Amino acid sequence: MYIIGPQKLQNELMASCLERETRAKCLLGEDICDVRFPDDAKCKEQSKMVLLDCHGKDPESLLMALRSYGIEKLSRYYVALFNFCHGLGIEKKCVQQGVRGIFYDDDSLPQFLKGVQAILNGQLWLSRKIMTKCILSKGWDSPSETDSSILTPRESEILARLAVGATNGEIAERFYISSHTVKTHLYNIYKKINVPNRFQAALWAAKHL
Repeated sequence: MYIIGPQKLQNELMASCLERETRAKCLLGEDICDVRFPDDAKCKEQSKMVLLDCHGKDPESLLMALRSYGIEKLSRYYVALFNFCHGLGIEKKCVQQGVRGIFYDDDSLPQFLKGVQAILNGQLWLSRKIMTKCILSKGWDSPSETDSSILTPRESEILARLAVGATNGEIAERFYISSHTVKTHLYNIYKKINVPNRFQAALWAAKHL
């Protein structure tokens, strides 16, 4: 897990708390471009999260930072924003760039820890209001407008489980199939609905299923 931001003392305290509560190793950086996860087998098997401090950032500079890092890289990690100010009005644009969670500057520590754990488990951490706006607002750029009828009943079931944060192993156990079969189903689902990853598939499912 990376904590990105200029406030060193705050970030060191956050890192200590998160390591204790989540057992994830926390690294610090001042800019999102500093993110460099260790290239070892153990790290590759684990979820990777980036927490980006929004304190003092205006909407344009925040979006510019996300765009400069690139949506392809953002989609590889669980990216969340913290110290986010109410009223910026750019939550939808942040989600479209690949952000999976937003923590506001008045969120409590228990809320923050609960949200981080949810994101590490593959879920989205967004308010109902923001999710509704992302999914239903006019002009939302869905990855695909393909009708859900192109999916088989089993593919729809698997996609629904993915959308609520289930892992491949949990999906396999629920439907009494192998993890390899789950991966095959997901490959076919991504291809049919024209999305590149689990995050975009979850957004598609929220709108179409």
